[in-house]
Formats: sequence, C-alpha cells, structure tokens
Amino acid sequence: MASSTVEYMRPIPIPEPRAPKKRYWLHGLLLLATCFTTLVMGARMQYNFQHGRPALSIEDDSVPYFPASWVLSHPERLLGGVPFMAALMLFFLAHEMGHYLYCRHYGVYATLPFFIPVPTLIGTMGAVILIRSRIRSRTALFDIGIAGPIAGFVVALAVLVFSLAWSKPMHPGIGAAEYELGYPLIFQWLHRLLASMNFLRGPAALPLNRVLLHPTTIAAWVGMFATSLNLLPGGQLDGGHIIFSIAPKTHKIISRLTILMLLPMAYYLWVGWFLWAVLLQVSSLRHPQVAEWPRVSGGRIWLAAFALLMLVLTLTPAPFAHSAGRDFARPVLDWVHGILAHWMRR
Repeated sequence: MASSTVEYMRPIPIPEPRAPKKRYWLHGLLLLATCFTTLVMGARMQYNFQHGRPALSIEDDSVPYFPASWVLSHPERLLGGVPFMAALMLFFLAHEMGHYLYCRHYGVYATLPFFIPVPTLIGTMGAVILIRSRIRSRTALFDIGIAGPIAGFVVALAVLVFSLAWSKPMHPGIGAAEYELGYPLIFQWLHRLLASMNFLRGPAALPLNRVLLHPTTIAAWVGMFATSLNLLPGGQLDGGHIIFSIAPKTHKIISRLTILMLLPMAYYLWVGWFLWAVLLQVSSLRHPQVAEWPRVSGGRIWLAAFALLMLVLTLTPAPFAHSAGRDFARPVLDWVHGILAHWMRR
C-alpha cells in the first residue's frame, strides 16, 4: 500500500449511519417556495427589461425590492417571470441531480435537492443535497463531484445560446448609473461566434456592454457564475473533491493557494471573494475519508481537464461593477482617519 494510505484512510471500520426518514414534503415545500421567489424576481427583471433598464436594476422606486404584492396585485405580471424562473430552476436542478444520480449509482445515500428560497436579486441561494453515508472510493468521489458542474454547465450553455438573440440595445449613458455585470469568457466568445455566424442580428449583435440582456440570459449568467464558484479548487467544493480524488496529498496545498489568490481578488475586483476565501478555509478543516485505491486514471483525467476548462470559461473575476474591496475600504479608512484626527486634536 502507498505510504499516504495511513494519512488519508484510517484502517478503522466506520459504521454506516442509518438512512434518515425521507421528508418529501420538505423538499416539495422548498421547491415551491423557491419557484415563487424566483418567479417574483423574474417578473421584476422582465419589467425592467421592457422599460429599457438592466434586468437586475433596483433603481425604480415605484417597484419594491421584493415585489410580491406588486406581482400578486396584477397576476399577469407573473407570466413575465416564467422564462427566468424556468431557466434558473432548471440549472440548479440539473446541477444537484447530477450529484444525486451518481450518488445513487455508487450506493451512496444522499437526499434530494433542498432548494433555498431567499429574496436576493435572483430569488434564491441555490440548492444543496446532503450526503449521509461514506463515499468508498476516489473514483466515486470524482464522479459525484464532477457530475454536477457538467450537468449545470450544459443547461446554462444551452440557455445562453438560445437567449442571446433576445437582447435589446442599451440607451446611451445608462450603463454608468445602473447595475453593471462582468462577463466570463464563455459569454464573450459565444457572443462573437454567434454574431460572426449571423445567428445574432441587429441589436443583439452589438457588444455586450451596449446591450440589455434578457432575464433568461441573466439566468444563464447566474448558472455560469455558480459553476465557477463550485469548481474553485479547494475545500469541499466540487473542485476540491475533484482535486482530492486525483491527488489527496496536494489538496491542502492547492486549497491554500486558492485562498491566497482570492484575497487580492477580493480587494481589487470583488469583495465577495473574501467570503469565499473564508468558506474554503473553514471547509478545508476536514474531508471525506476515501480509500487510496483504485486511483483516478484513464478518461477521468480528461474529464478533470474539462473541469479546469469549465472553470476558466465561466470564472468572472469582477462579476459586479464598483464592488471591489478597496471601494468599501476607502470610506471606512477615511472614517477611521477622521476619528483619529479628531481625537489627536483634542
């Protein structure tokens, strides 16, 4: 046996926990609640889009932030939110079911997806499944980890291809005052490819920074962004599971390097990377114990390379404009400096 076996696989039998009682009612309730919250926010996005504003804009004071009463007072507005809701829920469902079906394939007990309804800009915080039994091999860990990102990526890519043509021209000057998005490479390359093949015509063929994206395209953007977050190579994220299944000894090193890379990205590009650095650090404290043999090899190595390609194509270093950590730090530092100056004058 390899010398690393003692470190990563204790020779102590671990009893399998009893499969907990299935709570289908809870899964169904959370699914319906998330459909409603994403439907409401999708209706708001469609309203913005129809009135020439970016879909994620919250500048219109006539519409509440979470316009549930605004939508319910005119039920026809719900229809406008259906495309966004359907596309987004399909992405999260595909991602989590990719994990779930491979858990079933390997005899690993996992729950059905728990959707998380939260009145964020997109109406949800995504979905999760809970794994309640041991994963017995590195190949099983690899397949379970990579299945979700691939399934979600395929759905998001299909939605992106079909919805880019629905873009509208942006009114001059609106981008400076409204909610701006950064775009991953897959958006930029696919937009150029479709425009060169004449699949995008008129306003839709304009550069991405000059068009208003349809809410369905926003759902594809969210899907790509979520895929990149899950593929970050560290902790117990999907990317971390892939790294651990291929090279357990280097998992901690790669996790720490990823954290070190996220810190300057949080300061210069998007403050949210700081939160993900913390999550990676916390989730790196432990990892599922899996057998050293058999090792991951063959076609799975090519799949790992494809996972790396997905990460590169979907990663958005600065997903939101004017959200770098230094933009938030400057007012705080100025406030502290003012307090200290006032105290010293006294």
